[in-house]
Amino acid sequence: MAHFTVIGLGRFGVAASLELIHLGHTVTGVDSDPKMVEKYVEDLTEAVICDCSDEAALRELDLANSEAVLVAIGEDMQSSLLCTLALKNLGVEVIWVKASTKAHHTIVSKLGVARIIHPEEEMGIRVAQSLNYPMVNNFLPIGDGLYVVEIHIKPHLDQTTVSQLLGAAQDDVKDDAKSNVIRNPKGKVAAIMVKRDLTVFSKIDSQFILQANDALLLCGSRTELKYLAPRLV
Repeated sequence: MAHFTVIGLGRFGVAASLELIHLGHTVTGVDSDPKMVEKYVEDLTEAVICDCSDEAALRELDLANSEAVLVAIGEDMQSSLLCTLALKNLGVEVIWVKASTKAHHTIVSKLGVARIIHPEEEMGIRVAQSLNYPMVNNFLPIGDGLYVVEIHIKPHLDQTTVSQLLGAAQDDVKDDAKSNVIRNPKGKVAAIMVKRDLTVFSKIDSQFILQANDALLLCGSRTELKYLAPRLV
């Protein structure tokens, strides 16, 4: 269990705070609006009224005990930037910042924060991906053009091997003690893990037999995953 501080109790900040608590962590929620703090005082581990752009006021918070500080201030870019700068001056090591515009992103990036978040843009991409690939329940970009996707095996694919699912020919399959990469005509896709009810299989080779309703994690490029998509419907 870790402790986090979330600055800005708008819809995004509150959603992040409540999910962190749901995951077993503790959260200090901070906002300059007394009404917002009062509204969520029963839901958060701690709720504090504070002028987040004032370094002296932020100094009164016990930020050193936070695993990370999330600056979730909404459309007020000036307050967000002043808050971020104050956190840097106070020596907070891990700062995540919600950016509302490209200009906001550009300026924050110069401050050396751990991560900049664009919730509306990122959610828009996720929705588009879900519309484009309705068989994919979740996907996670991991950099360098690679994605991890979660796919639920449909009943008509019951008893299919990973190799058959990915459409790999026998001479295109690479199995050894150090790799679980299954090659297909367009490149390569890695079968990472299978969750079957409460059982997790982390060692997946080409001959692993899938069952209906299995949750299969795959990793590959967008092009490769798109090539496989028709086989997964």
